[in-house]
Order: sequence, then C-alpha cells, then structure tokens
Amino acid sequence: MSAVVAYLDVAATTRVDPRVAEVVLHWMTEDFGNAGSRTHEYGARAKKAVQQARSFIASTVGAKTEEVIFTSGATESNNIALLGLAPHGELTGRKHIITSAIEHKAVLEPLTHLRDTRGFEVDFLSPGPSGRITADAVLERLRPDTLAVSLMHVNNETGVIQPVAELAEKLRVTPTYLHVDAAQGYGKVPADLMAPIDLISISGHKIGAPKGVGALVTRRRGWDRVPLEPIMFGGGQERKLRPGTLAVPLIMGLSEAVKIFTESRETWEREAKAMRERILAALSATRFRLNGDPEHSVPHILNVSFDELNAEALIVRLKDQVAIATGSACTSASYTPSHVLQAMGLDDAVAANGLRLSWFPSQAADFDPLPLAETIASMQPQGG
Repeated sequence: MSAVVAYLDVAATTRVDPRVAEVVLHWMTEDFGNAGSRTHEYGARAKKAVQQARSFIASTVGAKTEEVIFTSGATESNNIALLGLAPHGELTGRKHIITSAIEHKAVLEPLTHLRDTRGFEVDFLSPGPSGRITADAVLERLRPDTLAVSLMHVNNETGVIQPVAELAEKLRVTPTYLHVDAAQGYGKVPADLMAPIDLISISGHKIGAPKGVGALVTRRRGWDRVPLEPIMFGGGQERKLRPGTLAVPLIMGLSEAVKIFTESRETWEREAKAMRERILAALSATRFRLNGDPEHSVPHILNVSFDELNAEALIVRLKDQVAIATGSACTSASYTPSHVLQAMGLDDAVAANGLRLSWFPSQAADFDPLPLAETIASMQPQGG
C-alpha cells in the first residue's frame, strides 16, 4: 500500500503503538511464563503482571480488581455477558431484554439467538434521526420481568454517544442489569464508564493494543455479583467465566496501550476535534449530509452521505488517497444498507451510501482533507 494513503478507519482498528509492541514482545520472548504455573518464577512473574494489569484496567472504570476478567475482545465479552445472564433469567422468569436496533452485530446476534432458540422477548429500540436512544425511551419499556438492558456506549458507525451513565443511575435501583458494549467509547469518554454499569465490554485494538484481547467488567451490586454462568468450560481461569490459558503478552499489551492512551487523552481529544473541523470545512465544498447528532458524538468519527454518489464507487475512487469504510468492519463486505442508518429512519439512498471517516491524529498526521473534498465534488453532478 502506498505510504501516502491516509488511514481514516480507526473505528475498525488502530495501529499497535510501537511501545505496546515492545511490551508484547517482551512477554512473548523473555518473561514468557504461564500465569497458571505455580511451581516456578516464570509463572509467578506472569501471574503478578496479569494482576497488576487487571488492577489498572479496573481503576480506569472505577471497578475493583476482581471485577475484571480478560477476554479476546468485546465480541466475546458481549457473548459472556448476554448469554451468561440467560440462565438466571430463565430461573427467575425474567426473560425480557431491552436493546437498541443500532447495536453492533456482536450484541444483536446473541440477543436474536436468545429470542429465537430460548424464548426470550427482546425489544429493539430505534433512535430516530439523531442516532441517540434516550434513557426515557428505555425506561418506558421497563417491566417487572426485564432481565437486562444492553446499550452501546458509542455507536461504531456514527460516533453518537448513548446515555449509558444516566441509564446506569436509574437502573441501579431496579433488579434490571445494564450491559454496555464500550468497544468504541472505552478510554475516549472515560467519565461515562465510572457510572454504576453492571457489565462493560472492552476491546483493546480500538486504542492501540493488539487484536485479540479485551475485557469484561462485572461490577458487583453491594456484595452481590452479577449472576453469570459460563458459556465455555475447561480450566477454571477468570472465575470460571473465561477458561483457557491467559494470553499474558496480549494482556500486558492491553494494559500498556490503555496507560499510553489515558496519559495522552486530552491531547488526543483536542487534536481529534481540530481534525474534525478541518474535514468538515473541506467537505463544505461538496453536497453532503452528516448522519448522527454532532452535539452528542465522539470527536474522531464522522458518518456522511454525499448527494448522488454511490459509496462503494466513491471508496474505489478514493483508495489511493484515504482508507475509509461504509460502516462496521464486521459487515462492510455485504454492501447492504447500514442497519444503523436504517434504524435512524434515513431513507435507503442515504442508508446505503453512508461513509465512515474515523481517525487518530497521530495515525493521520499528514492528512489534508482538501484533495479528498475536491475529488468528491468533481464526482457530484453539477447544479444538483
């Protein structure tokens, strides 16, 4: 790939920070012990390091060390949270779940599975054109048999921030559990995740960690643990909720990436906002629609639709300038209208042609949006 191509797809994944790569390599080649090995120093060092990483990750969301389990990423965390709660719902007769129609497939598909195979009733709320679900809309659907609410922190296609902190405070006095898929918001909007959210799914590769590592926060209510049952078996690691040999190098990489991002977050936010302003100023020379409420959005994700332009054709035309996507990396190969934009009530012409631009300033430092805007403008029919 040409070095001049600007990478504007960090909502799909970020480049691993070189400092993180060094840490991962160290724990792969030098301190390579199994954290489950108790008979020698290699294992002891690995176990101690993992506990330190666990404690640090917990501190970033105001949780206790023992409330964090390490997973392969947010998709696995989502499955453990939602499928792991199901037996408690069946045992207690609480088989109603509230979610939104704009969730990632890693939430929608487990919930559809519970609905279709285990008799759960799932309410899929639509946000309207703003792309934002209101806490009141969720509370209006709350019932005595509502087991859980699952609402994402930041939408992966539009960047719109959902009111998870407000919802957490209101649900805390009910028996309904709140699960938040924080793959896109973790680290970027840290105050929200300090709220009393019962279950938080975290992904490492959205903030400079390697792919294949994440975490699930299982916050207690007083002395009571969230009543999760394992969905896999064997080994008993991670409180028996996530069995298997701990990926020590990846866990240490996650911890290092979180540390680096946390320390630089204010600078990142300021620079991400500045880049957003430059991009929007450049795009003013085109005819475009901004999808999602800009007043409740993270600074580094934009979703736009351009009048009379096909998104796939535009991506092909722009491939030598920028790396961008039509939406979620998990579904971008399907070329179907975005389920997120459709759930917002946008017409198919808009929903099928939304482009997502997402950036970390440090990974697109030389990006100039003006040539991009000029190319787009030249493709739009004149006088439209």
